[in-house]
Amino acid sequence: MTQQTIRGAVVLLGALLMSWPAIYNGYPLLYPDSMTYIGDGPPVARALFLHQFSEYYGMRSFIYSLGILPWHWNVNPWPIVAFQALIAAYVLWLVVRSVVPRRPARHYLVLVIVLSLFTSLSWYVSVILPDILGPILYLCIYLLVFAPESLTRADHGAVFLIACWGVASHATHLMVSVGIFLLLALLLVLRRQFMQRRWLAVGEVAIVIVLAAGAQLALHAYLYGEPSLNGDRPPFLMARVIADGPGRWYLEQHCSEVKLAICDYVQKLPDDPDNFLWGEDGIWQNIDDETQARFQREEIPFVLATLRAYPRQQLSKSAAAFWKQLGTFGLFDLDGSDWVLDSFGGVLPGERTHYLQSRQKRDAMPLEFFTSVQNWTILVSVVVIGAFTPRLWRHGSPRFVGLSTLIVFTVITNAMVTGTLSMVEDRFQSRIIWLLAFLAGLLLLDWLDRRRASGLGSSVDRQIDETLATPLASSRAVPASIN
Repeated sequence: MTQQTIRGAVVLLGALLMSWPAIYNGYPLLYPDSMTYIGDGPPVARALFLHQFSEYYGMRSFIYSLGILPWHWNVNPWPIVAFQALIAAYVLWLVVRSVVPRRPARHYLVLVIVLSLFTSLSWYVSVILPDILGPILYLCIYLLVFAPESLTRADHGAVFLIACWGVASHATHLMVSVGIFLLLALLLVLRRQFMQRRWLAVGEVAIVIVLAAGAQLALHAYLYGEPSLNGDRPPFLMARVIADGPGRWYLEQHCSEVKLAICDYVQKLPDDPDNFLWGEDGIWQNIDDETQARFQREEIPFVLATLRAYPRQQLSKSAAAFWKQLGTFGLFDLDGSDWVLDSFGGVLPGERTHYLQSRQKRDAMPLEFFTSVQNWTILVSVVVIGAFTPRLWRHGSPRFVGLSTLIVFTVITNAMVTGTLSMVEDRFQSRIIWLLAFLAGLLLLDWLDRRRASGLGSSVDRQIDETLATPLASSRAVPASIN
């Protein structure tokens, strides 16, 4: 078999293993937001390519919706799962090959099996949401900055494009990516050893962020007549500071003078941002379009005024939310939503019957069991990472140090962004927490591999692993000294 055939077979097998929750369910996993992402693609595409504009396009990421449109065409969602699984399997393969290149096929399949069975990785591959693109994006940044020599030209181009799509697919991905860029820039300034001669690579990360943000700005300017990174999104920050308390206090003290639209509802303010935005009796769901537009215009001035009035109190609330989000990473709620069922007629006509037959619709998915499994897996992973940290900083390769730094920073930053700016929710941290298990697994496999450096296994195994570890003939070779 050729190198390309072997690599392709390994990645395909990895993608299949990652898709087991959807296969077990009998249908792709669906979250209420899933139907919005699927439904928003066609009107945005008609506006872009046919100049058929609509009054409303939705409030989610249009670029994610456009990206998955060729894979479903409002007919069948299974190709979306296959596409997400292939992207995740491909990027994980590149990362594994870059840090433990001596036995990449075996190491890769062991890691994929463990991650798929014991963490949330496979669940986010199987659900139709942009969430899986977040951790995949951060791994792409690692590849671009710390392991470009391990990539062929085709791999490099693919990783660059996946990273751009990942940044543009969710607002939190953009914010976390900016945080990673600032961290990398700071490490360059501090002249850390593992950052030597990586100026151009960090610059490439900046290009990814600028291109993705520019695409969002341009698309919203085309659709709405003015540039925006978020489009027609609800007032998340307003809901957050009101639920935290300082926003409510500010309104109670200053509504007589500021005349904000939210002042008309000061006696009905909920304590939960989720209820404020999405509750049946919530404020946002029960106001007209003109009032919603006023809420959106007045959101930032209101939030800034609240921060000026109660800086210490809001900081304390935000810190508590961050800490709570850091430890909240159970599998997200996948009950059989009536809203999802009611959306099939306009989003996936003809698929309603298949969804009704799924385990998800019957509330038969083992979510509590796998949440418990993941909790123990992450606990063990943190212990392993802690045990290996001294050895890593003394003897670790620049790639391993860079990957470890990015993963730990990303897990912390993701909790900070989502917990303080939106709401504390299992889904937000669960989508990324599996990176800790991935890192722990890589550390263990690398340690075991170095102990067996004398060369165990059959000659056929070694030949296959060496073939897989070597990039395609047209690529740049991987310097042995780095690993």
